[in-house]
Amino acid sequence: TEGNCYGIIGANGAGKSTFLKILSGDIDPTTGKVEISKGQRMSVLKQDHYAFDEISVLETVMMGNAPLYKVMKEKDAIYAKEDFTEEDGLKAGELEATFAEMDGWNAESDAATLLSNLGIKEDVHFKLMKELDGNQKVRVLLAQALFGNPDILLLDEPTNDLDLETITWLENFLADYDKIVLVVSHDRHFLDVVCTHVADIDFGKITIFTGNYTFWYESSQLLLRQRAEQNRKAEDKIRELKEFIARFSANASKSKQATSRKKALDKIDLNEMKPSNRKYPAILFNNQVREAGDQILEVKNLGKTDHGEVYFKDISFDVKRGQKIAIISDNSLATTAFYKILAGEDKAFDGEYRWGVTITHTYLPADNTEYFEGKDLNLVDWLRQYSEEKDETFIRGFLGRMLFSGEETLKKCTVLSGGEKMRCMMSRMMMLKGNVLMLDEPTNHLDLESITALNNGLKDFKGTILFTTRDHELAQTVADRVLEITPNGLIDREMAFDDYRNDVRVKALKAEMYGQPA
Repeated sequence: TEGNCYGIIGANGAGKSTFLKILSGDIDPTTGKVEISKGQRMSVLKQDHYAFDEISVLETVMMGNAPLYKVMKEKDAIYAKEDFTEEDGLKAGELEATFAEMDGWNAESDAATLLSNLGIKEDVHFKLMKELDGNQKVRVLLAQALFGNPDILLLDEPTNDLDLETITWLENFLADYDKIVLVVSHDRHFLDVVCTHVADIDFGKITIFTGNYTFWYESSQLLLRQRAEQNRKAEDKIRELKEFIARFSANASKSKQATSRKKALDKIDLNEMKPSNRKYPAILFNNQVREAGDQILEVKNLGKTDHGEVYFKDISFDVKRGQKIAIISDNSLATTAFYKILAGEDKAFDGEYRWGVTITHTYLPADNTEYFEGKDLNLVDWLRQYSEEKDETFIRGFLGRMLFSGEETLKKCTVLSGGEKMRCMMSRMMMLKGNVLMLDEPTNHLDLESITALNNGLKDFKGTILFTTRDHELAQTVADRVLEITPNGLIDREMAFDDYRNDVRVKALKAEMYGQPA
């Protein structure tokens, strides 16, 4: 239905991306067919970052509207001919009329506006795609999908690699979009803002719920409880009938009754639940090695410059016990550099910092490559490296919390997916039992179930947390303080994340600190 946005959700491996590929025609369905009304245009967020390498950024975006782009190229080809004939003139006239009907004269400015809204500056618009980094390419391909207001828009993880400001712009764009949108995302806040419906792939089928993600979550939990209750009642009835048959089937006077009860038993349909794809890990951080004292962390005049680029300077603050601090910056390299300094991995910095004597801090980096690269170990042996307790049952317990069990724990590190590596890192973090947690983009590669479990684990943690995330819901529900690190110092506010983002004084200060117009 036009104006509806369908959020497609389901556990990793449930078939979300496959479903989108069937809709887009990239793969054929085993049964059934996909039909699009005549004259409707479907647009898909492309995943191949190298497909347009030899094409300019602006032209790549305009290619998103294939009918318009075709007319544009045909028109250009005719005008480029040296032997321009009368027939060419007539054809060019037809193309010009079609081009005008399709609002072609505004195509370039519309594409440029989309790019600017997605954080691609004007000086990049005429570069070739191969000159852009991965983050920029993601934004250009998103602009391509949105270009020309397609009738049906298919988006697979559109918020990946976007900062919160750009995600907010996309949320507003899609919330106001009057055509059909189908989107796969692991961002709960994004799904809440944009979705009018949720398509849940679970129990081997797709179920449509009216409402956003939170409404789906509450509804699905209620349905699960109701289904479990129905099954429990049916099981009680079966048990009662079986007991009756066992007691009376040998008794002649009761045999007719027993036979009728057996027929009733045969008719009962348990409506057995198919096994759900969904599995929620147990992410719990509260078994600290020791309780932290009052002195947590003191930072004085901290600064970091890399190859002439100032990430931050003159940063000073104290951390109080139990605080949960969102560390943010317009530059993700700055937040990562900040954590590496505090974790003791980077010694080239200005200023100083001091951890309290009772502090045991654990660090989850955004890039965990070095933890796995070149390590020909199975998961048990990999995790054992970081443990004083070498007992296999102990190690398997922490892997089990992140849903690794049985033969899976004997997989080699070298064959793990991004999501599996992140689950291993989470197992490691729980096992180390720190009283201060530092997490740099902890939701990377995690599915919705793991993100929900992580969110709850961080909310329940009794210690201190420093964390950076693009997950709006995580930041809003966990943080009680926000530190923004800029090239010109620190913005420090004890307030919830949304309050910080909406604060007028903070916005003015940010513009000043980043050297941008307010």
